[in-house]
Amino acid sequence: MIVILKKGITKEEKDKVASTLKDYGFIVKEIVGENDTVLGAVGSRHIDPREIELLPGVSSVLPISKPYKLASRELKKDDTIVKVGRVSIGGNRVCVMAGPCAVESYDQIMNIAEKVREAGAVMLRGGAFKPRTSPYSFQGLGEEGLKYLQAAGKAFDMPVVTEVVSPLDVEMMKEYIDMFQIGARNMQNFELLKAVGKTGMPVLLKRGMCATIEEWLMAAEYLMSSGTDKVVLCERGIRTYERATRNTLDVSAIPVVRKLSHLPIIGDPSHATGIRDMVSPMSLSLIAAGASGIEVEVHNNPEKACSDGPQSLYPQQFEKLMRDIEALCPVIGKTLEKTPRIIPESIKEESADLTTSSQDETIVAFQGERGAFSELAARRFFSEDVKVLSCHSFKDAFDSISSGKAKFGVIPVENALGGAVYDPLDLIKIHSELKVVGETEIRVVHNLIGFPGTEIKDIKKVYSHPQAIAQCKEFLEREMPQAEAIPFFDTAGAVGFVKRNGDKSIAAIAGSPAALYHGMEIIRQGIETNPSNYTRFYVLTREENVEGFIKGRKKEKASFLFNVSDEPGALMKVLEILYQKGLNMQKLESRPIPGKPWEYTFYVDALIPENTDFNETCREIADSTVGFRLLGIYENGIL
Repeated sequence: MIVILKKGITKEEKDKVASTLKDYGFIVKEIVGENDTVLGAVGSRHIDPREIELLPGVSSVLPISKPYKLASRELKKDDTIVKVGRVSIGGNRVCVMAGPCAVESYDQIMNIAEKVREAGAVMLRGGAFKPRTSPYSFQGLGEEGLKYLQAAGKAFDMPVVTEVVSPLDVEMMKEYIDMFQIGARNMQNFELLKAVGKTGMPVLLKRGMCATIEEWLMAAEYLMSSGTDKVVLCERGIRTYERATRNTLDVSAIPVVRKLSHLPIIGDPSHATGIRDMVSPMSLSLIAAGASGIEVEVHNNPEKACSDGPQSLYPQQFEKLMRDIEALCPVIGKTLEKTPRIIPESIKEESADLTTSSQDETIVAFQGERGAFSELAARRFFSEDVKVLSCHSFKDAFDSISSGKAKFGVIPVENALGGAVYDPLDLIKIHSELKVVGETEIRVVHNLIGFPGTEIKDIKKVYSHPQAIAQCKEFLEREMPQAEAIPFFDTAGAVGFVKRNGDKSIAAIAGSPAALYHGMEIIRQGIETNPSNYTRFYVLTREENVEGFIKGRKKEKASFLFNVSDEPGALMKVLEILYQKGLNMQKLESRPIPGKPWEYTFYVDALIPENTDFNETCREIADSTVGFRLLGIYENGIL
C-alpha cells in the first residue's frame, strides 16, 4: 500500500506511522517526491486501510494494484537515479558501460579499459564467472579475474560491473566490484537475488531469455525487498522463433517498463543481436526508445576472444558509436553521462631538477607549460609519477632529448581535426640520432578555466591557443557572446597567464591538467564543438636507448621517410612496394625540402604484417628512392 503523508506531519508522527506498519510485518520505504512524501508498505499481510488512515499525519492510503510493489511507478512517480561511484544511471542521462565479455588476462583488461575510457565509457564491464551453455566453454578466471577487473577500474577511474552466478560468491565478490550483474539465466534464481539484495549494493538485472516484463519486474522486487534500492534493469533480447540474430531485441520493452516502473532501464545490444555490425544501430535504437544507457562488449582482438568474439566491437567501432550517441542525445532531450578522469596528483609536482637527476633516471621532455596535453600524454604512456621536463618550444624539446637532458620525449605529430603537426616532422628529419620507439594518443577535452566562484556572464576575455579557440567557437558564440577571444601561444600557458593576472573577468581554454597544476577551477567542462578530437604523439629517444626500451615489445608498426627523384611514377614505385609487401599505410605526409623548391620529403606510418621480412622491404624502398631513413619500429599504440 501507499501511505500519503500530510505536508505538515511531524517527525514523531511519521515515525509512529512507520512503526505501526512494521508491527504489522510490512517492509517500509520512505519516498520523498516533488509534491508528496509517501511511505511504501510491502508485505503479505492484508489489513483494513482505515487502520492506517486514522493515524495522525496520514492524508490517505492507496492500494498498489501491481504484484511488484517496490518497483512500481504507483509507489514512486519520479524516476529513480542509481549512483554507482561517481556515475549516475537514470533520469535524463545516457550511461555507457563497456568492456570485454570475459576477463582473459591482466594485459587484456587493462588494454580494453584504456580504450573504452578514452572513447567515453564511464563504467567497465567484464566477466570473471561465465555461465555457459556448454560445460566445455571458457568459464572465466574466477577471483583472479575479479582482481584484474578491479585493478583496471581503479587505473582508469571507472566503477566495475560483473556477473555473479552463485550465492556463495556474493560476500567475496563485493570486495572487488561496484555493481553486481544478474544474468539472464539467473533472473529467477531467487536465492541468488535475495543474497545479492541483502548487500544493499547496486545491481544490474538482465531480463530472462523467455521472461515476460512482469516476471522481470517481480525479480527486481526480490532484490528490493531483500535490501537494495539500487536496481537497474537491462533488456538483452528474448528468445523467439527468429534465428537471423542471436536473440530478438525487444525495444518496445523500454517505453513499457518506463511507464510501469520508476527503475532505470538500459539495453545490451551485444547479447541481443550476437552480430558485431548490428550492435551500433541497435544501441542507437535503444537510446532513442528512452533507455538510460547501454552495456556493450568491446574487445581488442575479437577473433581470438575466449567468448562472444563475433558480437564484440573493435575499439575504433566503439569510439564511433560514442560519437553517434553524443550526437543523438540532444535530439531526445538527454545528455551523455561523463565522469572526468582524475588527473594524477603528480601533475602538481615541479619539473625534473636536472642538477640532481642521475644518468639512468627516466626524464621525459614535452613542449609546452606544465599541465599541457603533452604532459598528460607523457604520463599516460610512461606512468603517472614519471619525471617531466617542460620545454618552451619543439626545438628545445628535441635538443633536450638529443643532449641527454631527457631520456625520452613525447611529441605531437598529428591531430584528428587539424591534421599533421609540421614542426616536429621537420625536426625529426634533422635529428637523425633520434628514433621513434612508441606512440600514444589522448582525447583533447577543452575546458573553460578561471578563478573559483567565477560565473560565465562575468567573463570579458578568454585566452587560449588559436586552434583551441576555433575548436570551441560554437560554445563561445552561444554561451559567451560578451567575451573577447584572445589568441595565446599555448593552452596551458593561457591558464598560467590568467592565474598570474589575478583578474576574475578573464578566463582560459585548456585541459583539466592545467587547471589542477595552477590551482584554478573548471567552470565548464567539454566545451569543444567536435568531441572527436584526438592528438597522436611519437615517443622519441636517442638511438643507443632503443634496444633496451623495445626489448620484449611487439614490433607492429614502422615510421620512415624518403625522397624521390623528379620523374613520373617515382612515388608510385614506393607505394607499389608497400602494396606488394602487404603493409597497411596509415599515414602519408609530404614536406618541402629546404633549398630545393618543389621537392618534397615523404613521411609514412605503416602497419607491418606478421611474418614479413621488413628489412628486405626497407632495402627495396631504399633502392627505389634517392634518400631513405627508418625512423623506428615499435608497438602499435593506436587501435
